[in-house]
Amino acid sequence: MRAADPVEGQTATVSFPELRAAGVRAAFATLFALPAGAGELSGEGYRDHAGARRQALEQLDQYRRWEDAGHVRLLTDAAALREVLAAPEGAGPLGLVLLMEGADPVRDADDLPFWVGAGVRVIGPAWGATRYAGGTDAPGPLTGAGRDLVAAMRDLGMTLDLSHLDDAAFEGVMEAPPRLIATHANSRALVPGNRHLTDEMARAVAASGGVIGLVLLSRFLRAGVGDTVRVPPEAVLEHARHYARLVGWEHVGLGSDLDGGFGAEKTPLGIGRYADVPGLLDHLPAEARAGVAGGNWARWLLGALG
Repeated sequence: MRAADPVEGQTATVSFPELRAAGVRAAFATLFALPAGAGELSGEGYRDHAGARRQALEQLDQYRRWEDAGHVRLLTDAAALREVLAAPEGAGPLGLVLLMEGADPVRDADDLPFWVGAGVRVIGPAWGATRYAGGTDAPGPLTGAGRDLVAAMRDLGMTLDLSHLDDAAFEGVMEAPPRLIATHANSRALVPGNRHLTDEMARAVAASGGVIGLVLLSRFLRAGVGDTVRVPPEAVLEHARHYARLVGWEHVGLGSDLDGGFGAEKTPLGIGRYADVPGLLDHLPAEARAGVAGGNWARWLLGALG
């Protein structure tokens, strides 16, 4: 989820009541700085580091205000996560693990301890291109600053999110990788384009002990589908099964991305609100459902936050 407004003209699917109705106990909460000229997500985008940092800090302040109001609890260690997971169903605040999507708010590698102190535990270096790496529809390698950032993340025990990272930047990360996950990334074997994971990337996540979260945007689920077509729920299963064959069900989870970047009009059929998401599990093998529903992410987070 993001501290952001839904795209104008689309139906938002995420709210605290919806997440509670779906049985969600914890989620990744992004700090997402919007770059200038970002297509359909147009608005006041940043043009330099200072602008990106300002956006991220404003979002961090929103999460903290929600925490003060009792809606959420920012999770920075495994003990806090265990308390959230152990709370009676429907009780207690939603646990949030802060994830920075696109690293431009970080001044440089020496600035990382500030963000760790603020609660950030996961960083995806790219969204589109950033000062650190090539990203979605913006091919490019890790920059010199990106190599320094990845090394500092590894030294600080942070996790790198491969979602949005370009192939050339991935190659640089793998020279000496930190812990890896992909919070919201489907398979490039089924849908072409550098927004999606290659099989090599998926194997790298699994080798790190990480989890891959499935995205519920229709055009990310079936090749050649435009934004006016809603795919059947079986399309989600196709990506899930591909990952399961490749790396095992224990590395597959829900990523959804239903956080304001797109509305219900672009989700698979049957997903009109977040409370509908658990229904997707009915299309999975019975033995995989609990893990994909959240068990795999819970296991990973307990280790990563420990």
